[in-house]
Amino acid sequence: MTTISKSHKLNAVCYDIRGPVLAEANRMEEDGQRILKLNIGNPAPFGFNAPDEIVQDIIHNLPNAEGYCESKGLFSARKAVMQHCQQLGIDNVEMNDIYMGNGVSELIVLTMQALLNNGDELLIPSPDYPLWTAAVKLAGGNAVHYRCDEENGWFPDIEDMAAKITPRTRGILLINPNNPTGAVYSKELLEQVIELARQHDLILYSDEIYDKILYDEARHIPTASLADDIFIVTFNGLSKSYRLAGIRSGWMILSGAKHKATNYIEGIDMLASMRLCANVPAQHGVQTALGGFQSINNLIVDGGRLYDQRELAWQKLQAIPGVSCVKPQGAIYLFPRLDPEIYPIEDDEAFVLELLQQEKILLVQGSAFNLSDTQHVRIVFLPHQEVLGDAVDRFAAFLERYRNR
Repeated sequence: MTTISKSHKLNAVCYDIRGPVLAEANRMEEDGQRILKLNIGNPAPFGFNAPDEIVQDIIHNLPNAEGYCESKGLFSARKAVMQHCQQLGIDNVEMNDIYMGNGVSELIVLTMQALLNNGDELLIPSPDYPLWTAAVKLAGGNAVHYRCDEENGWFPDIEDMAAKITPRTRGILLINPNNPTGAVYSKELLEQVIELARQHDLILYSDEIYDKILYDEARHIPTASLADDIFIVTFNGLSKSYRLAGIRSGWMILSGAKHKATNYIEGIDMLASMRLCANVPAQHGVQTALGGFQSINNLIVDGGRLYDQRELAWQKLQAIPGVSCVKPQGAIYLFPRLDPEIYPIEDDEAFVLELLQQEKILLVQGSAFNLSDTQHVRIVFLPHQEVLGDAVDRFAAFLERYRNR
């Protein structure tokens, strides 16, 4: 019998955030078991509702959203993003430099498809958000992972980054605030990366989807606000700060030395036109989101849900023998390390599968984020404190059994 096989291009592609362990969780749910899914940053199921004003504007404009819009996006949405760039200090961004997408994910794939020839390289952090690595590989490129230093707050190792630049390198990716570590990069670090891109004539990609989810004294600095002599592509959207993940509305901003990328931009335009347009109803919420009251600010201060949940989960993790965790300064994740002397984990996917089966808690193993060791997991801290505290307690009980068996 002839079998139908997937494309060979997918052989090196993985996205274990929604991988085989999730498939087992779904099977368990079908059997009637209740699973606490801490594997994905999806605010809505945990009671983080989108601002009413944004939802009302989307509903109000539904009668005007039945047809295609211009391939780059609605005028009102792109105008709002352009004005937001002015507030952020990103200079010389015009309407044609802004592209709306079905979430940032679509735009990541689109930009890689437009850029990479077979064998081209992109420098990507380790750990990373794995869609970036997958998109590079799917486009025929090679994802070259530079080290982020856990002992230095998960900041990129500039020397390692520089050492991995080759004649095939096309660009450098920054994820800031970082998923999965929660690191928020300093101006000094950003300027060092910009200088590398400048010296080697590289594109700088900056994924800033968590830019408003910051804690304590952390300050997010848009990469594109620090340089206009290199070509920079910035990504953002409504999914996280505005709790509209299911609406699927993101955007991409081209800035800096656009004259160096004329041909590349033609490729981006071509692919943007081929998908016709991003979904139109969601775009009607962008102007209100960017221009109105930023309700996320109430959630990230002492007494706000996200702040307090981060504090609770981090403190409980730190109290577990053999567990350490760099305190996240941004985003919605904890990325604890399990001491290999106490927890000798050889297969971290099997580890999180065993946790799922015993404690009904779904996490993602560290190796899914293109990290070379097997001693980390990512924990989403979106549930209410009671649920989250109980989950960490159950995780601790599982670890106690694991170390004593």
